[in-house]
Amino acid sequence: MTVREVNESRVPVRGGDLAVSAWSGAGDPVIALHGITANGRIFGALADALGEDVPLLAPDLRGRAGSAGLPGPYGLGAHVEDVIALLDHRGLERAVLVGHSMGAFVAALTAARHPDRIAGAVLVDGGVGFPAPAGTDIDELLEAVIGPAMRRLSMTFPDRDAYRTFFREHPALAAHWCDAVRAQVDRDLVGEEPALRSSCVLDAVRADGADVLADPETLAAVRTASAKVPMALLWAERGMLDEPRGLYDEDRLAAADLGGTGVTVRRVPGVNHYTILLAPEATAAIRAALRDVTP
Repeated sequence: MTVREVNESRVPVRGGDLAVSAWSGAGDPVIALHGITANGRIFGALADALGEDVPLLAPDLRGRAGSAGLPGPYGLGAHVEDVIALLDHRGLERAVLVGHSMGAFVAALTAARHPDRIAGAVLVDGGVGFPAPAGTDIDELLEAVIGPAMRRLSMTFPDRDAYRTFFREHPALAAHWCDAVRAQVDRDLVGEEPALRSSCVLDAVRADGADVLADPETLAAVRTASAKVPMALLWAERGMLDEPRGLYDEDRLAAADLGGTGVTVRRVPGVNHYTILLAPEATAAIRAALRDVTP
């Protein structure tokens, strides 16, 4: 497979510039939206799978990597505004979105608020939420769901190799280290040795996580959007730590009752929450789903 060259562009948004990783191509661009503590470079394997004919634009979402300096207020609504600003800046009347994890919720919310601007959306192991019980402490729930990722944000590392080793030892990534993961890891690291740290802004992560877990509009976005926008959900068989049970399974999706929404739902076997963006069979499934939702 050819490894495609990636460039960075800047897009004016509220409070500054949004950093966008861009893999060029001759066709209509796909906009890729990453997870809660990731950045746009994680989509390198997908860019390679899509091939030279498909431009891929992957912003570092507000509060992460090259967009870490953008100010609050944070939350998924801010990402929706930034996505629309990206479309406007590129002169795109409409675009297809692919979102992973939290990025899938951003994709669904963007489609719900701006169905005239979104031609289709592929939600990758995210985007379908389940309301938190009344009285739930959101910080405690965030710790339960993404605890290891949250704790990483307060850690420091003596050098780049130590940060790479931290990720190489992650149970979901240990056997799947690749150029896309290394590019994301290297892009995330800021500061000076021996106190390097993640670029992710904790307040941004907390605000985004609270919306994913408890915001009624976000939780309803798939149903709202799918009435007007073609949508597909791809879910990973395994979880965030490569455990046998993923974020979704047949029972949870049955409880979500997507049957009347028109959302196409497919299981991607043999991958976990992260490798669904990395494994060749998974990127092929995303490529096929993108074709299905593209008018």
